[in-house]
Amino acid sequence: MDHRVFAVSCEDYQNAPAALGRLLEMMGDAGRFAAAGETLVLKPNLLRAARPEEAVTTHPSVVAAAGRAVVAQGARAIIADSPGSGFRYTQAVLRRTYEVCGMTDAAREAGAELNFDTGHEIVSHPEGRLVKRFEVITPVLRADGLINLCRLKTHVFTGMTGAVKNLFGVIPGLTKPGYHAKLAEGRRFAGMLLDLADLIAPRLNIMDAVVGMEGDGPGSGDLRKVGWLLASASPLALDAVAGGMMGLALEDNPLLLEADARGMSAAHAEDVKLVGATVEELRVPGFRLPETRATGVGFAGSAWWQRPVGALLRSAMSLRPEVVPERCIACGACVRACPEQVIALTEVRGKQAARIDQRGCIRCYCCHEMCPEDAIELRPSLLYRLAHRSGR
Repeated sequence: MDHRVFAVSCEDYQNAPAALGRLLEMMGDAGRFAAAGETLVLKPNLLRAARPEEAVTTHPSVVAAAGRAVVAQGARAIIADSPGSGFRYTQAVLRRTYEVCGMTDAAREAGAELNFDTGHEIVSHPEGRLVKRFEVITPVLRADGLINLCRLKTHVFTGMTGAVKNLFGVIPGLTKPGYHAKLAEGRRFAGMLLDLADLIAPRLNIMDAVVGMEGDGPGSGDLRKVGWLLASASPLALDAVAGGMMGLALEDNPLLLEADARGMSAAHAEDVKLVGATVEELRVPGFRLPETRATGVGFAGSAWWQRPVGALLRSAMSLRPEVVPERCIACGACVRACPEQVIALTEVRGKQAARIDQRGCIRCYCCHEMCPEDAIELRPSLLYRLAHRSGR
């Protein structure tokens, strides 16, 4: 596979179409990735129905620009995704998500289509190292290829979300929590993502890094202007470069650690050839990583205190998701997202709100990721505060 990563400066979304055009020219033109008569899925990050300015989802100007490039080659472009694990994969959910995220307008501008097929099939993947069968949404299976349109964001469970993690969206909505339940440790979850990326094999991966998300992403972090569009034929190479931009160390990045253990050459940013920018130009100074990074929980589990005790201290020395009743609107997204079914809607301070049974919580942070009201905060336990204060 071609492990080059291409980068073009893009200071704002008004310039995204021109910047993407330059990016594709650097890669040899859009004809490398789309041909007349083909059907291609454009797979943005549509975590939930969030306005474009919130930086939760791939910006519609990037999606529209990619769609125009595909249609210009005489191919059919379909925008498709299954929103995050707290939402059912239904036409109503898709319609609202497309509208709020700006995908309805993006499709209109590009001459692309919006997917409303909510079917899925079980696909065998005997080459998978960890997972050998996946549930995959129908439009992806019916298409000739997929173009992966991700966003540069932090992630409280996996450290970052980029090209490889974005492909988790081909798994239908409420099927996702099952993967979290079975693969609660970060490296195992990363192994599943690598197997899925191998199965889907996107033709092209484009990262919206015009505005990124730092802090406790992927749904509740803070906006950070970055000013780049990046692309690669390799989703892993793109993520290796993105991790370096953030300052996310290899030992805190379960995806790259697992890829390295598998002998995948694109796992190290220094082994990836950059075109159009240098490592120094791309690095974002002071990019704020998730609070969970300090615990090792949800990541590699390689901190000194984790090796001898393993899961025994997992909950006690990690950030604990807690509901803020005043913000909770009892929508049930966290209930549906929880792989262990330890969240329920109940009476709290005279109103309906979610409540988390901490005894069964596995610290996957799906609830935090999916809450549309930022009503779930990650709070440190006493042991966490002591360990963090002492520098472990």
